[in-house]
Amino acid sequence: MNQQTVLARPMAKDASLDRVETPALVLDLAKVDRNIARLRGHLDGLGVACRPHVKTSKSLDVARRLFPEGTGPITVSTLAEAEYFASGGFADITYAVGLSLDKIARARRLVAQGIALSVLIDTVEQAQALAAAASDGAAMPAVLIEIDCDGHRGGVLPTDPALVTIADVLRDGGVIVAGVLTHAGESYNARMGEGLAEAAEGERAAAVAAAERLRSAGHAAPVVSVGSTPTAHFARDLTGVTEVRAGVFTFFDLVMHGIGVCAVDDIAVSVLATVIGHRPKKGWILTDAGWMAMSRDRGTQRHPVDQGYGVVCDVDGQPFADVIVEDASQEHGIIKVRPGSNGILPQLPIGARVRVLPNHACATCAQHEAYHVVDGPGRAIMAQWPRMRGW
Repeated sequence: MNQQTVLARPMAKDASLDRVETPALVLDLAKVDRNIARLRGHLDGLGVACRPHVKTSKSLDVARRLFPEGTGPITVSTLAEAEYFASGGFADITYAVGLSLDKIARARRLVAQGIALSVLIDTVEQAQALAAAASDGAAMPAVLIEIDCDGHRGGVLPTDPALVTIADVLRDGGVIVAGVLTHAGESYNARMGEGLAEAAEGERAAAVAAAERLRSAGHAAPVVSVGSTPTAHFARDLTGVTEVRAGVFTFFDLVMHGIGVCAVDDIAVSVLATVIGHRPKKGWILTDAGWMAMSRDRGTQRHPVDQGYGVVCDVDGQPFADVIVEDASQEHGIIKVRPGSNGILPQLPIGARVRVLPNHACATCAQHEAYHVVDGPGRAIMAQWPRMRGW
């Protein structure tokens, strides 16, 4: 089912972080624009196009900040996203999750609407199913073959005989072999930037080798797509690559900070919460933002600095030193000083408001229906931007 396009809603003149009902998802537009400009500038310097992943924001309003002209090529993680963004004018879409066979007909409906859709596969069985579907002569999505560059997830190795076999099955069935796609997911195991340039080169080399192998077998394979937010920022040479995909760079988060990709001040999204209780003997401050507002993601748990469920800031977005949401239940957040630190618990009376920076922006944003948009310092809410959900 197509997602209905919902437009951003302007806020009342007095809309403020001091008054909006909590928990609420807050988006700092100035930081979003700064983060976009940073990656765009880096990729422009390397002479490669950007196909941003919109799975983090799932918002037309955010996606339009990525393109001065309003729309452009994007990457999605669900067909619901593809339908939603297509309804908002985005017509060049890569669906970068391995194609489930029961989604072939749904993908074809998008193509029939005029959307240039590419889908991702890495098995002969998927290729055979697409070729069988194409036998009716109706329009088909183009296909990218997923390449395994680091053993992190799916894909075939560049040297795997299945690579050419998959492409042959598609070609013989009348389906376009658009090229190859890979994702350096192991880059998320880096810390403080160490090893990211090498991960980016490994990603590039695997994708380029796979594309060259397809070309030597008679397939044009014009697309060589790589990308993760860490490797996109640390790549030094993208020779042979035609596009880079990255997603969380628009917002960043504490995982990206721990990996070494961004500063805490670059994190553009936060959860606004209200203080609802104190447990002085336990060193706790309770808020109304538990894991239903923050998500269960504990992505920094294995980092040198464990950020709990998020870093606590004042209502203006300035972090308190070594103060985190140390624990959470469904609708309660427990603010504490980071264990082992010299931090001091702030004086936050009942009704005070804080903002919490998330471990994983994709997961935290998925808990909310809309963004409350601010533009840099200040508490005035300039707009409410809806976001889509579902599969």
